[in-house]
Amino acid sequence: MNPSVVDGKAKLLTGWKRDLVGYAYISPWLLGFLLFVIGPMAASLYLSFTDYNMLSEPHWIGLRNYITMFTDDPRYWTALKVTFKFVLISVPLKLAFALFIAVLFNGKHRGLSVYRTAYYIPSIIGGSVAVAVMWRQLFGVDGAINSVLVHFGVEPKNWIASPDYSLWTLILLVVWQFGSPMLIFLAGLKQIPTDLYESAAVDGAGRTRRFCSITLPMLTPVIFFNLVMQTIDGFMTFTQSFLVTQGGPLDKTLFYALYLYQKAFGGTFSMGYASAMAWILLLIVAAFTAFIFKSSSAWVYYESTEDK
Repeated sequence: MNPSVVDGKAKLLTGWKRDLVGYAYISPWLLGFLLFVIGPMAASLYLSFTDYNMLSEPHWIGLRNYITMFTDDPRYWTALKVTFKFVLISVPLKLAFALFIAVLFNGKHRGLSVYRTAYYIPSIIGGSVAVAVMWRQLFGVDGAINSVLVHFGVEPKNWIASPDYSLWTLILLVVWQFGSPMLIFLAGLKQIPTDLYESAAVDGAGRTRRFCSITLPMLTPVIFFNLVMQTIDGFMTFTQSFLVTQGGPLDKTLFYALYLYQKAFGGTFSMGYASAMAWILLLIVAAFTAFIFKSSSAWVYYESTEDK
C-alpha cells in the first residue's frame, strides 16, 4: 500500500479521535443545552399553536392564539405599551446614572474600593423578594419617602397605588440597580489611554470637552454592550411588578412578563396562549437587538491598528 495513503488515513483517524475527545468534554453542556434550552423552546413553539391548560391534552388550533392576541385582547396591548414605556425610560436613565457614577469612581482616592462595593450591592440583591417588599414599604402611605417629604411640605401620597406614579416607582427601583453597568463602564474607563487626556489638556480642552471628545467616543463599544444587555433585561422585568404593584393600579404596571405569567399560571392556565406571547416577546427583543446592532455602525467607535 502506498505509504502516503496510509499516512493520510492515520492523520484522518487522529483528527477524528481528537474531535471525538472534544465532543466528549463538551457533552455535559451540549446535553444540557439540548434538554433544557432547545427542547423547551421546541415544546413552547408547538404549544403556541394549541389550546393547552396543563390539565388536558394540547388541542391544535393553528394561529388562533396569535390572532386573539393582536385582535381581541386589549390587556395584551396595555402590557406591550407599559413595557415599551418602561424600557425606553429606564434603560437610558440607568445607563446615564451608571456612567456618571463610574466617572466619579475612575480615580485614585482612598476608600474607592469600599464605595464601589457598596454601590454594587443593589445590583446583587435588586431582584430579590426582600428588596421588592422593602420598596413597597418605602413608597407606601406610611413609608419612609412620605416621612421625609412631609418635612418639605409635600402632601403624603400612596406612590404604589397611584396610576400617575406607580410606574415611576418601579423605574426608580430599576435605575437604583445600576451596579453591573457601572462596573463595566469603570472597566472601559480604565482602558482609555491617559495620554489622550494629557494631550487634550495641553491643547486647552476642559473637562466637558475631554469627556465629550475622548471619553464618550472611546466608551461607545462599552455603551453598546450595556445598551444591548439592559434592553434585553428590561423586556424581561417581572419580579418588581409582581411583588410591588401586582400589575396595578389599573394595569399601569402590567409588564409583558407579568401578563404572560398571569395567562400561564392564572385561573385559566392558558399555557398555549402564554407560549404564543413568549414567542412574540422573543421576536420583539430580537428586533430591538437587531436595530441596536444595525445602528451601531453610525455611533460605535472601534480603535483599529491604523489609529495607533
